Amino acid sequence: MKPATNKQIHLVSLGCARNQVDSEVMLGQLARSGFRLATDPAQADVIIVNTCSFIEAAINESIDHILELTRYKTEGRCRRLIVTGCLPERFREEIVATLPEVDLFLGTGGYDQIVAAVKGQYDGSGCLLPDPDAISLGGERVTRQRSLQHSAYLKIAEGCSKHCTYCIIPKLRGRHKSRTIEAITAEAEALLADGVKELVLVAQDTTAYGRELNPAVELSDLLERLTGLTGQGFDTPQTWIRVLYGHPESIDERTIRTMAEHTSICSYFDMPIQHASSGILKKMGRHYSADDLLRLFEKIRTIAPEAALRTTAIVGFPGETDRDFQQLYDFVGAVRFEHLGVFNYSDADDLPSHQLPDHVAAKVAQKRRDRLMRRQVAIASEQNSKQIGKVVQILIEECPEKNLYVGRTALQAPEVDGITYVHAARLTEGEFIQARITDALEYDLIGEIPCKT
Repeated sequence: MKPATNKQIHLVSLGCARNQVDSEVMLGQLARSGFRLATDPAQADVIIVNTCSFIEAAINESIDHILELTRYKTEGRCRRLIVTGCLPERFREEIVATLPEVDLFLGTGGYDQIVAAVKGQYDGSGCLLPDPDAISLGGERVTRQRSLQHSAYLKIAEGCSKHCTYCIIPKLRGRHKSRTIEAITAEAEALLADGVKELVLVAQDTTAYGRELNPAVELSDLLERLTGLTGQGFDTPQTWIRVLYGHPESIDERTIRTMAEHTSICSYFDMPIQHASSGILKKMGRHYSADDLLRLFEKIRTIAPEAALRTTAIVGFPGETDRDFQQLYDFVGAVRFEHLGVFNYSDADDLPSHQLPDHVAAKVAQKRRDRLMRRQVAIASEQNSKQIGKVVQILIEECPEKNLYVGRTALQAPEVDGITYVHAARLTEGEFIQARITDALEYDLIGEIPCKT
């Protein structure tokens, strides 16, 4: 395609892996239209900030980045600053007056209009907020400029139809909408042809995939299709498939068994529980109890004994008492998750949970978080120590210094979990190796190449 312009574009992507996919797709659209991509914002004619506004910290981070980048409109080449994503979608037209330095705000339903936005075709509109439910989910060929070299996030659905009282996602992303198996498979094939070694499936509610399609399908159907692309049948798969952002309410036994039966699917179950007190779960709008969760995790570990369990929890939710927190603390001790993230409740007046009584003081929430994370450090260290002596498959990702490589096992997801250090000579970034785990740290592992006999 003949270049349409010599303008250079710099994009900053904030927030979750799903946001990262949106950023990569926007960059792909811009590259196809002839724009050049600048790694240095000082050299960019147009700067884009793809924002997150899920919690207060993410909102503040987004605003800080926007304000920092505005200086390039006077100190650099930048003549146009565009803010996309969740921040404009959440605060809508009122954000225009708050950040007058921004030339255009583009909501979550407008990613497919980024080229027109960069070209200045929406000058004077201030804020463009198309319906997120009307956006195309991507056809069979999605052009992306990937940020990770050997792994790729593969978005299989958008939006969420659940109504957790602390969560703004349905308002920002619309209802749950699944892509077709054919479209996902075609994109997966393109990613693998481009050298990707790990497909990481993401959505707001990944395990609810496909149920609203006509005819309905299940996540297990998609996984079965994708395993045909990944060297399935080898003792050491040529490609991994990983599933993130599952939900205790939507995962079913067939999906668990499918993940356990295929060697190319990482035995890794990311299942955010948010809490373990039945009273708090009810206030959160989560329709399960601690006993339901215990049965679910017992089932996963029975079907997939070597699986890693990852979850997240929220402390300081309105009405959370010391007893509620103790139930969560004891639950984490009983299940012994390999990976756990803990967040302080983030309040806002546009959340249903804002109306709940008995809000918890920030200092109390922080003390609870610190206490829970201290327990998790000990649990994670103990769980990691179980890997010592095992020979495992590792995806090598970088070489920070001579004879030292950094990679991940199937039990470590990119960017959110620990890593595995491998002492070896002449490995190749992006290759799978077999290594024996020789030591374990609180979150990381250390391995070496076994001597051949």
